[in-house]
Amino acid sequence: MFFSKKLRLASAFLGVAMLGSVFAGCGSDAGSGDTIKVGANIEMTGNQANYGKAGLEGLKLAIKEANDAGGINGKQITLVEADTKSEAAEAVNAATKLISDDKVKVIVGPAVTANVIAESQVATDNKVPVIGFAATNPDVTVENGQVKPFIFRSCFIDPQQGTVMAQFATQELKAKTAVLYIDSSSDYSKSLGKVFKETFEAAGGKVVMEEAFLAKDQDFKAALTKIKGANADVIFVPAYYEEVGKIVKQAREIGITSAMLGTDGWDDPKVADIAGAAALNNTFFSTHYFAEDPGAKSFIDAFSKEYGHAPNVFAALGYDAGKLLVDALKRAGSDDPEAIRKALEETKDLQVATAKITMDSATHNPIKDAIIIQNVDGKYVFKGRIAPSK
Repeated sequence: MFFSKKLRLASAFLGVAMLGSVFAGCGSDAGSGDTIKVGANIEMTGNQANYGKAGLEGLKLAIKEANDAGGINGKQITLVEADTKSEAAEAVNAATKLISDDKVKVIVGPAVTANVIAESQVATDNKVPVIGFAATNPDVTVENGQVKPFIFRSCFIDPQQGTVMAQFATQELKAKTAVLYIDSSSDYSKSLGKVFKETFEAAGGKVVMEEAFLAKDQDFKAALTKIKGANADVIFVPAYYEEVGKIVKQAREIGITSAMLGTDGWDDPKVADIAGAAALNNTFFSTHYFAEDPGAKSFIDAFSKEYGHAPNVFAALGYDAGKLLVDALKRAGSDDPEAIRKALEETKDLQVATAKITMDSATHNPIKDAIIIQNVDGKYVFKGRIAPSK
């Protein structure tokens, strides 16, 4: 999913990315000896580090389980870590180093949309597969209507979330009117708002107001006062935890009682820390994973034993990416990147932490369910599981 500055940021770094083409094919000896080198290009510092660090823990667990079970054809997976610093330019630099210096065969990460898009050119030039674990913008894997052959993801995409939340608003909450409150600096937020509006209005609802803010804004009350005046049934805020917590808190402080809706960027404990449990009542969001799902129990138990704390959604998605990777390596019968790419594309009915994954070969997006969560007195309550539209 997620944190995505303007996609044109990625193109700004194209010149840097193209440097990676110099190193095309350099990863050919990464599987020599008794190891297979895998890169982890992760947001370990910066304002997206909560996503990256959690995802890295999940990824490491999946790899540990594979290694403990004998590895891949007798070879152990070695994970080489690099920090994007939560910046697209650094994601390119890190990917170039992983490919040219560390000679990895495949890269997992980064977590967020802008960083994966920035990395994708250098990975494609060098024919090294990438698995993004939380980058939900459609442009991550498809460009100008064509699938990017080496770029994959383990999460569902923004249009699915925007559609699901609009359906939930009209069908479950019986909403007739909505306000969009969008982070105008984020393509993640803008694309979700666009799909929500289209789906909501196609179902007979009306978006009566659209307001915008910028990432890292602190005071939202002027816009929220306008929104309050619209008296809409629901307010859709597809954004990230820091801004979401402040928006919900300030909305309740000025007397907004409407249902507030969000997406996977809400799925972080810091939202409750910032907003307060009471303010979050009557809020709902879509996400990839729910801890009370019986199908996730074995993952949760293993993760808790390994790290001494419960996993969050990003840990689950990182684990999903790791399971996707391990499964592809096994079926590839080789550590050749092209064989890995083909195996990823052919993934079918793979059980991971969040669901079963079948890869759509035309888009490199996994076909998997979305989950709707309600905040009730500081706790998550399961509201439903919605399959992707056919």
